[in-house]
Amino acid sequence: IVFIDQDPTDAQQVDDKLVSLARQTGGLIITNDYNLNRVAKLQGVRILNINELANAVKSVYLPGEEIPLKIIQEGKEIGQGVGYLEDGTMVVVENGRRYLNQEILVQVTKVLQTNAGRLIFATPE
Repeated sequence: IVFIDQDPTDAQQVDDKLVSLARQTGGLIITNDYNLNRVAKLQGVRILNINELANAVKSVYLPGEEIPLKIIQEGKEIGQGVGYLEDGTMVVVENGRRYLNQEILVQVTKVLQTNAGRLIFATPE
């Protein structure tokens, strides 16, 4: 990591300044900002998107797989329980409410990718 104390005169906006500095120095931008990511890529600047990195290292679960899970709260629908994987992925367990505050084995039934991240649906084993 290198800290640069420069203010590029060829740019006014913060994103433009970051891209300009990265181009001048051959640097890499690390960000979770979608617009900065797009602008930098269009201008040929190397970028590391933190959200993409986080998604790349998350565990992949497929329907039929079993995973241990602690049910920590009720779900939105009647009878549902909710737990979270170590990577923060929410798991909604059908008929899981009765296992509140217990660790149980659940079977994955469905995996959805949403704007907010991955969402897993499961049933108690």
